[in-house]
Amino acid sequence: MKKIMLLGSGELGKEFVIAAKRIGQYVVACDRYDNAPAMQVADEREVFNMLDANALDAIVYKHKPDVIIAEIEAIRTERLIQYEKDGIQVVPSAKAVNFTMNRKAIRDLAAKELGIRTAHYYYATTLSELETAAEKIGFPCVVKPLMSSSGHGQSVVRSKDDLQVAFKEAIEGSRGDVKEIIIEEFIEFDSEFTLLTVTQKNGETLYCPPIGHIQKNGDYRESWQPFALPEEALKQAQEMAKKVTNALTGAGLWGVEFFLTTKNEVIFSELSPRPHDTGMVTLSGSLNLNEFELHLYAALGLPIPAIRLERYGCSAVVLAKEDKKELPNYDLSQALSEDFTIVRIFGKPEQHLHRRMGVVLCYGEIGCDMDELRNKAKRLSDTIIQ
Repeated sequence: MKKIMLLGSGELGKEFVIAAKRIGQYVVACDRYDNAPAMQVADEREVFNMLDANALDAIVYKHKPDVIIAEIEAIRTERLIQYEKDGIQVVPSAKAVNFTMNRKAIRDLAAKELGIRTAHYYYATTLSELETAAEKIGFPCVVKPLMSSSGHGQSVVRSKDDLQVAFKEAIEGSRGDVKEIIIEEFIEFDSEFTLLTVTQKNGETLYCPPIGHIQKNGDYRESWQPFALPEEALKQAQEMAKKVTNALTGAGLWGVEFFLTTKNEVIFSELSPRPHDTGMVTLSGSLNLNEFELHLYAALGLPIPAIRLERYGCSAVVLAKEDKKELPNYDLSQALSEDFTIVRIFGKPEQHLHRRMGVVLCYGEIGCDMDELRNKAKRLSDTIIQ
């Protein structure tokens, strides 16, 4: 049995803890607020500010975990390097977490060091710098914080008049203490997809079937697996994913996001060194192992003989409809009255407008009509909160 410390205890962390407990692991769940979703199923919990290096040190050395897994961005990630030197396994690696928690580091690695095709980009710390960069990039362009999550602070800017508001939103939407933004070329893409990639301690790199997804304001709303992707485009994505994960090192599951243009060009977008929100579709049973099990097995060095598509699956998020400290009234009756449907409520202790509170998962046999499946999931997700 391993003692695993989870830094960040949201809905993704909760599913990871469930997977870990099913194979007998011990989990300490940490977050900045009490009763976070993963804490509800973990063995122990710790509530503290993970951006406070001293507080983070105190908790780590108190519990002496075998493994540390970062689930969120707002962590004093440079401390992970020392923990790794102290003999604690950081998943996938301290280097990977440090790079990927900051868009600047991962974008420079991909574009400048590895030669991977990305959107053209610049950085800015002031409105003046943003205005200069926008003149070079052109309009429309995308402005977002270097460090954020769930699309916070991200916007599409269509004219110079919108830059001041976009700058303010990006700075206010920043997670942690990184107050720098990135401005990107607006990619005219046909679609977006995620390639869940698994790097192993003692095995080859594995790839899940690609996942299509829809985002609104940078935040995931629905996803489906498999995403129909031309064979050559899939090969391009796999090569890019392998190149960047090899450079970052370590064992675990990575959520690698791409744009697909109308000419079937694959463009690298983002990378997360952990289970991905769009990968929640794997809870539908679309794969023989869901993304949380894959992350866990890879981290612990357990064998993963193969990743197989078992059936078609899709997900649609359940969103809070108001700002209220009281929990919403969940009504599962309509969703669960329809066959081939799963509902997962995350257990967040309070609601905020458009906060993800749960997910509806629908599935069907391989070859079924994916559009019908997606429409069903979206329709049912709207019935959960009245």
